[in-house]
Amino acid sequence: MLPKQRRARVRSPDGPASSSPPRFPGVAIYLAEPRMGRSRRAFLTRLAVSKGFRVLDAYSSEVTHVVMEQTSAEEASCWHGGRAAAASPRGGTRPALLDISWFTESMAAGQPLPVEQRHRLEVAMPRKELPSPVRMPPYACQRPTPLTHHNTGLSEALEVLAEAAGFEGSEGRFLSFRRAAAVLKALPSRVSALSQLQGLPHFGEHSCRVVQELLELGVCEEVERVRLSERYHTMKLFTGIFGVGVKTADRWYQDGLRTLDSLHKQPQRLTQQQRAGLQHYHDLSTPVQRPEAEALQQVVEAAVACVLPGATVTLVGGFRRGKLQGHDVDLLVSHPQEGREAGLLPSVIGCLEKQHFQRELRRFSRKERGLWLNSHGLFDPEQKMLFHVASEEDIFRHLGLEYLPPEQRNA
Repeated sequence: MLPKQRRARVRSPDGPASSSPPRFPGVAIYLAEPRMGRSRRAFLTRLAVSKGFRVLDAYSSEVTHVVMEQTSAEEASCWHGGRAAAASPRGGTRPALLDISWFTESMAAGQPLPVEQRHRLEVAMPRKELPSPVRMPPYACQRPTPLTHHNTGLSEALEVLAEAAGFEGSEGRFLSFRRAAAVLKALPSRVSALSQLQGLPHFGEHSCRVVQELLELGVCEEVERVRLSERYHTMKLFTGIFGVGVKTADRWYQDGLRTLDSLHKQPQRLTQQQRAGLQHYHDLSTPVQRPEAEALQQVVEAAVACVLPGATVTLVGGFRRGKLQGHDVDLLVSHPQEGREAGLLPSVIGCLEKQHFQRELRRFSRKERGLWLNSHGLFDPEQKMLFHVASEEDIFRHLGLEYLPPEQRNA
Protein backbone atom coordinates (compact mmCIF):
# COMPACT_ATOMS: atom_id res chain seq x y z
CA MET A 1 0.00 0.00 0.00
CA LEU A 2 1.37 3.36 -0.98
CA PRO A 3 1.82 5.89 1.83
CA LYS A 4 -0.58 8.79 1.88
CA GLN A 5 0.85 11.90 0.39
CA ARG A 6 0.48 15.15 2.23
CA ARG A 7 -1.93 17.36 0.39
CA ALA A 8 -0.19 20.41 -1.04
CA ARG A 9 -1.51 23.78 -0.07
CA VAL A 10 -3.10 24.96 -3.29
CA ARG A 11 -3.83 28.55 -4.08
CA SER A 12 -7.55 28.91 -4.52
CA PRO A 13 -8.73 30.35 -7.83
CA ASP A 14 -11.10 32.53 -5.83
CA GLY A 15 -8.43 34.38 -3.89
CA PRO A 16 -5.21 34.26 -1.88
CA ALA A 17 -4.38 31.15 0.10
CA SER A 18 -5.51 31.14 3.69
CA SER A 19 -4.92 28.66 6.49
CA SER A 20 -8.52 28.96 7.72
CA PRO A 21 -11.93 29.44 6.07
CA PRO A 22 -13.21 33.03 5.80
CA ARG A 23 -15.25 34.31 8.73
CA PHE A 24 -17.67 36.11 6.40
CA PRO A 25 -18.40 33.72 3.50
CA GLY A 26 -21.25 35.86 2.22
CA VAL A 27 -18.88 38.73 1.45
CA ALA A 28 -16.52 38.50 -1.54
CA ILE A 29 -14.33 41.57 -2.03
CA TYR A 30 -12.57 42.57 -5.21
CA LEU A 31 -9.92 45.30 -4.95
CA ALA A 32 -9.75 47.20 -8.23
CA GLU A 33 -6.10 47.83 -9.00
CA PRO A 34 -5.75 50.68 -11.56
CA ARG A 35 -5.60 53.60 -9.08
CA MET A 36 -4.51 51.45 -6.16
CA GLY A 37 -1.31 49.95 -7.51
CA ARG A 38 -0.15 46.35 -7.37
CA SER A 39 1.96 46.49 -4.20
CA ARG A 40 -0.68 48.37 -2.23
CA ARG A 41 -3.39 45.99 -3.44
CA ALA A 42 -1.27 43.07 -2.24
CA PHE A 43 -0.80 44.66 1.16
CA LEU A 44 -4.53 45.39 1.57
CA THR A 45 -5.33 41.84 0.47
CA ARG A 46 -3.06 40.36 3.16
CA LEU A 47 -4.61 42.64 5.75
CA ALA A 48 -8.16 41.62 4.83
CA VAL A 49 -7.38 37.90 4.71
CA SER A 50 -5.69 38.08 8.12
CA LYS A 51 -8.95 39.46 9.52
CA GLY A 52 -11.07 36.67 8.00
CA PHE A 53 -12.33 38.43 4.87
CA ARG A 54 -12.57 36.72 1.49
CA VAL A 55 -10.73 38.63 -1.25
CA LEU A 56 -10.95 37.45 -4.86
CA ASP A 57 -7.99 37.72 -7.22
CA ALA A 58 -10.16 38.09 -10.32
CA TYR A 59 -13.47 39.83 -10.92
CA SER A 60 -16.36 37.36 -11.29
CA SER A 61 -20.07 36.95 -10.65
CA GLU A 62 -19.26 35.98 -7.04
CA VAL A 63 -18.02 39.49 -6.18
CA THR A 64 -20.30 41.29 -3.73
CA HIS A 65 -18.16 44.35 -2.96
CA VAL A 66 -15.88 46.16 -5.42
CA VAL A 67 -13.50 48.52 -3.62
CA MET A 68 -11.81 51.39 -5.45
CA GLU A 69 -9.43 54.15 -4.48
CA GLN A 70 -9.32 57.74 -5.78
CA THR A 71 -12.08 56.92 -8.24
CA SER A 72 -15.13 59.01 -9.19
CA ALA A 73 -18.65 57.62 -9.52
CA GLU A 74 -18.47 58.05 -13.31
CA GLU A 75 -15.17 56.19 -13.54
CA ALA A 76 -16.48 53.39 -11.30
CA SER A 77 -19.60 52.97 -13.44
CA CYS A 78 -17.53 52.88 -16.63
CA TRP A 79 -15.11 50.35 -15.11
CA HIS A 80 -17.94 48.05 -14.04
CA GLY A 81 -19.74 48.35 -17.36
CA GLY A 82 -16.73 46.92 -19.14
CA ARG A 83 -16.73 43.83 -16.94
CA ALA A 84 -20.44 43.15 -16.42
CA ALA A 85 -20.83 41.57 -19.84
CA ALA A 86 -17.98 39.11 -19.26
CA ALA A 87 -19.17 38.16 -15.77
CA SER A 88 -22.93 38.34 -15.41
CA PRO A 89 -23.93 39.20 -11.83
CA ARG A 90 -25.10 36.26 -9.80
CA GLY A 91 -28.90 36.21 -9.68
CA GLY A 92 -29.02 39.61 -11.33
CA THR A 93 -27.51 41.28 -8.26
CA ARG A 94 -24.98 43.99 -9.02
CA PRO A 95 -22.01 44.24 -6.63
CA ALA A 96 -21.68 47.36 -4.56
CA LEU A 97 -19.16 49.81 -6.02
CA LEU A 98 -17.47 51.27 -2.96
CA ASP A 99 -14.89 53.81 -2.00
CA ILE A 100 -11.83 52.64 -0.03
CA SER A 101 -13.38 54.20 3.10
CA TRP A 102 -15.79 51.25 3.48
CA PHE A 103 -12.83 48.84 3.36
CA THR A 104 -10.69 50.71 5.90
CA GLU A 105 -13.60 51.16 8.31
CA SER A 106 -14.46 47.47 8.02
CA MET A 107 -10.84 46.50 8.68
CA ALA A 108 -10.81 48.69 11.78
CA ALA A 109 -14.09 47.13 13.00
CA GLY A 110 -12.90 43.58 12.22
CA GLN A 111 -16.10 42.81 10.30
CA PRO A 112 -17.90 43.97 7.14
CA LEU A 113 -19.85 47.12 7.99
CA PRO A 114 -23.24 47.95 6.47
CA VAL A 115 -22.80 49.92 3.24
CA GLU A 116 -23.88 53.52 3.73
CA GLN A 117 -24.63 56.06 1.03
CA ARG A 118 -21.36 57.87 1.71
CA HIS A 119 -19.44 54.69 0.80
CA ARG A 120 -21.11 54.20 -2.57
CA LEU A 121 -19.60 55.31 -5.86
CA GLU A 122 -22.81 54.94 -7.84
CA VAL A 123 -24.04 58.34 -6.66
CA ALA A 124 -21.78 61.36 -6.48
CA MET A 125 -21.92 62.60 -2.92
CA PRO A 126 -21.02 66.18 -1.99
CA ARG A 127 -17.50 66.13 -0.58
CA LYS A 128 -16.83 67.65 2.77
CA GLU A 129 -14.50 70.58 2.42
CA LEU A 130 -11.08 69.92 3.89
CA PRO A 131 -9.10 72.59 5.67
CA SER A 132 -6.99 74.66 3.34
CA PRO A 133 -3.32 73.71 3.18
CA VAL A 134 -1.33 75.53 5.85
CA ARG A 135 1.56 77.76 4.88
CA MET A 136 4.62 76.32 6.58
CA PRO A 137 8.10 77.91 6.58
CA PRO A 138 10.88 75.45 5.64
CA TYR A 139 13.02 75.84 8.78
CA ALA A 140 11.93 74.63 12.23
CA CYS A 141 13.37 77.84 13.77
CA GLN A 142 10.79 79.84 11.77
CA ARG A 143 7.71 78.17 13.24
CA PRO A 144 6.42 77.71 16.81
CA THR A 145 6.31 74.08 17.91
CA PRO A 146 4.58 73.35 21.24
CA LEU A 147 5.38 70.36 23.43
CA THR A 148 1.86 68.95 22.98
CA HIS A 149 0.61 68.90 19.40
CA HIS A 150 -2.18 67.39 17.26
CA ASN A 151 -0.33 64.73 15.25
CA THR A 152 1.56 62.63 17.77
CA GLY A 153 0.91 59.25 16.13
CA LEU A 154 2.01 60.44 12.68
CA SER A 155 5.14 62.23 13.89
CA GLU A 156 6.22 59.32 16.11
CA ALA A 157 5.96 56.91 13.16
CA LEU A 158 8.20 59.12 11.02
CA GLU A 159 10.65 59.51 13.91
CA VAL A 160 10.91 55.70 14.19
CA LEU A 161 11.90 55.59 10.51
CA ALA A 162 14.33 58.48 11.07
CA GLU A 163 15.94 56.67 13.98
CA ALA A 164 16.22 53.44 11.98
CA ALA A 165 17.81 55.36 9.09
CA GLY A 166 20.30 56.86 11.53
CA PHE A 167 21.20 53.38 12.75
CA GLU A 168 21.91 52.43 9.12
CA GLY A 169 24.09 55.48 8.58
CA SER A 170 21.68 57.01 6.04
CA GLU A 171 21.97 60.70 6.85
CA GLY A 172 19.72 61.76 3.96
CA ARG A 173 16.79 59.55 4.98
CA PHE A 174 17.32 60.44 8.63
CA LEU A 175 17.00 64.17 7.91
CA SER A 176 14.05 63.69 5.52
CA PHE A 177 11.93 61.79 8.05
CA ARG A 178 13.03 64.00 10.94
CA ARG A 179 12.14 67.22 9.15
CA ALA A 180 8.78 65.84 8.00
CA ALA A 181 7.99 64.85 11.60
CA ALA A 182 8.91 68.36 12.76
CA VAL A 183 6.45 69.86 10.27
CA LEU A 184 3.64 67.67 11.63
CA LYS A 185 4.39 68.84 15.17
CA ALA A 186 3.99 72.47 14.12
CA LEU A 187 0.62 72.08 12.36
CA PRO A 188 -2.24 73.92 14.12
CA SER A 189 -4.74 71.06 13.66
CA ARG A 190 -4.96 67.30 13.20
CA VAL A 191 -4.19 65.86 9.76
CA SER A 192 -7.20 63.86 8.57
CA ALA A 193 -6.51 63.67 4.83
CA LEU A 194 -3.36 63.42 2.75
CA SER A 195 -4.40 66.49 0.75
CA GLN A 196 -3.71 68.64 3.82
CA LEU A 197 0.01 67.95 3.36
CA GLN A 198 0.01 69.40 -0.14
CA GLY A 199 2.58 72.15 -0.44
CA LEU A 200 4.18 71.52 2.94
CA PRO A 201 8.00 71.42 3.02
CA HIS A 202 9.98 68.20 3.54
CA PHE A 203 7.11 65.88 2.60
CA GLY A 204 8.38 63.62 -0.15
CA GLU A 205 6.74 60.57 -1.64
CA HIS A 206 7.99 58.22 1.09
CA SER A 207 6.74 60.30 4.04
CA CYS A 208 3.41 60.87 2.30
CA ARG A 209 2.99 57.14 1.75
CA VAL A 210 3.59 56.46 5.44
CA VAL A 211 1.04 59.08 6.48
CA GLN A 212 -1.50 57.76 3.97
CA GLU A 213 -1.32 54.23 5.37
CA LEU A 214 -1.66 55.52 8.92
CA LEU A 215 -4.68 57.64 8.05
CA GLU A 216 -6.45 54.87 6.15
CA LEU A 217 -5.48 51.75 8.10
CA GLY A 218 -4.28 53.07 11.45
CA VAL A 219 -0.98 51.24 10.93
CA CYS A 220 1.98 51.43 8.54
CA GLU A 221 3.51 48.10 7.50
CA GLU A 222 7.02 49.57 7.15
CA VAL A 223 6.96 51.23 10.57
CA GLU A 224 5.71 48.07 12.27
CA ARG A 225 8.37 46.02 10.53
CA VAL A 226 11.05 48.36 11.91
CA ARG A 227 9.58 48.35 15.40
CA LEU A 228 9.60 44.54 15.48
CA SER A 229 13.06 44.07 13.96
CA GLU A 230 15.86 42.64 16.06
CA ARG A 231 18.41 45.09 14.69
CA TYR A 232 16.33 48.15 15.61
CA HIS A 233 15.82 46.94 19.18
CA THR A 234 19.48 45.99 19.58
CA MET A 235 20.79 49.28 18.17
CA LYS A 236 18.39 51.23 20.37
CA LEU A 237 19.56 49.24 23.40
CA PHE A 238 23.28 49.64 22.71
CA THR A 239 23.16 53.34 21.79
CA GLY A 240 21.31 53.91 25.06
CA ILE A 241 24.53 53.05 26.89
CA PHE A 242 26.50 56.13 27.93
CA GLY A 243 29.53 56.51 25.65
CA VAL A 244 28.25 54.23 22.85
CA GLY A 245 27.59 55.68 19.40
CA VAL A 246 26.01 54.22 16.28
CA LYS A 247 29.27 52.89 14.81
CA THR A 248 30.21 51.03 17.99
CA ALA A 249 26.69 49.63 18.40
CA ASP A 250 26.70 48.46 14.77
CA ARG A 251 30.06 46.74 15.20
CA TRP A 252 28.79 44.88 18.25
CA TYR A 253 25.63 43.88 16.39
CA GLN A 254 27.65 42.61 13.42
CA ASP A 255 29.73 40.55 15.87
CA GLY A 256 26.58 38.81 17.10
CA LEU A 257 26.03 40.67 20.38
CA ARG A 258 22.40 41.31 21.26
CA THR A 259 21.99 41.91 25.01
CA LEU A 260 23.53 43.78 27.91
CA ASP A 261 24.55 40.43 29.41
CA SER A 262 26.59 39.63 26.30
CA LEU A 263 28.50 42.89 26.84
CA HIS A 264 29.06 42.15 30.53
CA LYS A 265 30.77 38.91 29.45
CA GLN A 266 33.20 40.75 27.15
CA PRO A 267 34.39 43.80 29.11
CA GLN A 268 37.54 44.02 26.96
CA ARG A 269 35.39 45.39 24.14
CA LEU A 270 34.38 48.45 26.18
CA THR A 271 36.21 51.66 26.96
CA GLN A 272 36.35 52.85 30.55
CA GLN A 273 33.52 55.27 29.84
CA GLN A 274 31.38 52.55 28.24
CA ARG A 275 31.99 50.16 31.13
CA ALA A 276 30.71 52.83 33.52
CA GLY A 277 27.71 53.41 31.26
CA LEU A 278 26.95 49.70 31.17
CA GLN A 279 27.37 49.34 34.94
CA HIS A 280 24.90 52.14 35.63
CA TYR A 281 22.66 51.52 32.60
CA HIS A 282 19.42 50.99 34.51
CA ASP A 283 20.02 54.00 36.77
CA LEU A 284 20.79 56.23 33.78
CA SER A 285 17.78 55.00 31.80
CA THR A 286 15.32 55.69 34.64
CA PRO A 287 13.38 58.89 33.85
CA VAL A 288 14.22 61.94 35.96
CA GLN A 289 11.30 64.08 37.10
CA ARG A 290 11.42 67.86 36.86
CA PRO A 291 11.59 68.46 40.66
CA GLU A 292 14.60 66.13 40.79
CA ALA A 293 16.30 68.04 37.98
CA GLU A 294 15.70 71.36 39.75
CA ALA A 295 17.05 69.93 43.01
CA LEU A 296 20.18 68.77 41.17
CA GLN A 297 20.58 72.24 39.71
CA GLN A 298 20.63 73.73 43.22
CA VAL A 299 23.32 71.27 44.31
CA VAL A 300 25.48 72.16 41.29
CA GLU A 301 24.92 75.88 41.84
CA ALA A 302 26.18 75.59 45.42
CA ALA A 303 29.28 73.66 44.33
CA VAL A 304 30.06 76.04 41.47
CA ALA A 305 29.71 79.10 43.71
CA CYS A 306 32.57 77.80 45.85
CA VAL A 307 35.07 77.58 43.00
CA LEU A 308 33.77 80.08 40.43
CA PRO A 309 31.91 82.99 42.07
CA GLY A 310 29.58 84.81 39.71
CA ALA A 311 29.07 81.85 37.40
CA THR A 312 25.59 80.96 36.20
CA VAL A 313 24.15 77.42 36.16
CA THR A 314 21.24 77.01 33.75
CA LEU A 315 18.97 74.01 33.22
CA VAL A 316 18.75 73.44 29.46
CA GLY A 317 17.52 70.70 27.15
CA GLY A 318 14.04 69.21 27.35
CA PHE A 319 13.26 70.56 30.81
CA ARG A 320 13.76 74.11 29.57
CA ARG A 321 11.30 73.44 26.75
CA GLY A 322 8.61 72.39 29.21
CA LYS A 323 9.11 68.63 29.64
CA LEU A 324 8.16 67.19 33.01
CA GLN A 325 10.59 64.28 32.79
CA GLY A 326 13.60 63.16 30.82
CA HIS A 327 16.58 60.79 30.83
CA ASP A 328 19.19 63.55 30.84
CA VAL A 329 19.67 66.56 33.08
CA ASP A 330 21.62 69.12 31.05
CA LEU A 331 23.23 71.90 33.04
CA LEU A 332 25.41 74.58 31.49
CA VAL A 333 27.86 76.57 33.57
CA SER A 334 28.93 79.94 32.20
CA HIS A 335 30.89 82.83 33.66
CA PRO A 336 30.08 86.48 32.81
CA GLN A 337 33.72 87.14 31.87
CA GLU A 338 33.66 84.28 29.38
CA GLY A 339 30.45 85.61 27.90
CA ARG A 340 31.85 89.09 27.42
CA GLU A 341 35.01 87.77 25.74
CA ALA A 342 32.98 85.61 23.36
CA GLY A 343 30.34 88.26 22.71
CA LEU A 344 27.80 85.79 24.06
CA LEU A 345 26.17 85.98 27.47
CA PRO A 346 24.78 82.98 29.39
CA SER A 347 21.23 84.08 28.57
CA VAL A 348 21.59 82.85 24.97
CA ILE A 349 22.66 79.29 25.76
CA GLY A 350 19.25 77.92 24.84
CA CYS A 351 20.10 78.60 21.19
CA LEU A 352 23.02 76.18 21.42
CA GLU A 353 21.32 73.05 22.77
CA LYS A 354 21.77 69.83 20.77
CA GLN A 355 18.22 69.48 19.52
CA HIS A 356 16.50 69.65 16.12
CA PHE A 357 15.35 73.25 16.58
CA GLN A 358 18.85 74.45 17.37
CA ARG A 359 20.36 72.50 14.47
CA GLU A 360 17.83 74.16 12.18
CA LEU A 361 18.71 77.55 13.66
CA ARG A 362 22.34 76.99 12.76
CA ARG A 363 21.40 75.74 9.29
CA PHE A 364 19.26 78.85 8.72
CA SER A 365 22.12 81.08 9.90
CA ARG A 366 24.53 79.49 7.44
CA LYS A 367 22.30 79.03 4.38
CA GLU A 368 20.04 82.08 4.57
CA ARG A 369 22.23 84.68 6.28
CA GLY A 370 25.77 83.50 5.60
CA LEU A 371 26.55 83.58 9.34
CA TRP A 372 27.98 80.97 11.69
CA LEU A 373 26.22 80.19 14.96
CA ASN A 374 28.10 77.92 17.35
CA SER A 375 29.25 77.64 20.95
CA HIS A 376 31.47 80.71 20.46
CA GLY A 377 28.64 82.95 19.33
CA LEU A 378 27.26 84.45 16.11
CA PHE A 379 30.00 85.19 13.60
CA ASP A 380 30.12 86.92 10.20
CA PRO A 381 32.88 85.13 8.21
CA GLU A 382 33.06 87.81 5.49
CA GLN A 383 33.37 90.74 7.88
CA LYS A 384 35.31 88.58 10.34
CA MET A 385 33.09 90.05 13.03
CA LEU A 386 31.63 88.48 16.15
CA PHE A 387 28.20 89.89 16.98
CA HIS A 388 27.67 91.13 20.51
CA VAL A 389 24.45 89.71 21.92
CA ALA A 390 23.01 90.24 25.36
CA SER A 391 19.99 87.94 25.10
CA GLU A 392 18.40 85.18 23.06
CA GLU A 393 16.16 87.79 21.49
CA ASP A 394 19.29 89.44 20.06
CA ILE A 395 20.25 86.28 18.17
CA PHE A 396 16.80 86.02 16.60
CA ARG A 397 16.89 89.75 15.77
CA HIS A 398 20.31 89.53 14.08
CA LEU A 399 19.01 86.62 11.99
CA GLY A 400 15.77 88.41 11.10
CA LEU A 401 13.62 85.81 12.85
CA GLU A 402 10.61 86.17 15.10
CA TYR A 403 11.61 85.31 18.66
CA LEU A 404 10.29 81.96 19.88
CA PRO A 405 10.46 81.18 23.62
CA PRO A 406 11.91 77.80 24.70
CA GLU A 407 8.47 76.18 25.15
CA GLN A 408 7.80 76.78 21.42
CA ARG A 409 11.00 75.02 20.26
CA ASN A 410 9.91 71.37 20.55
CA ALA A 411 10.70 70.45 16.96
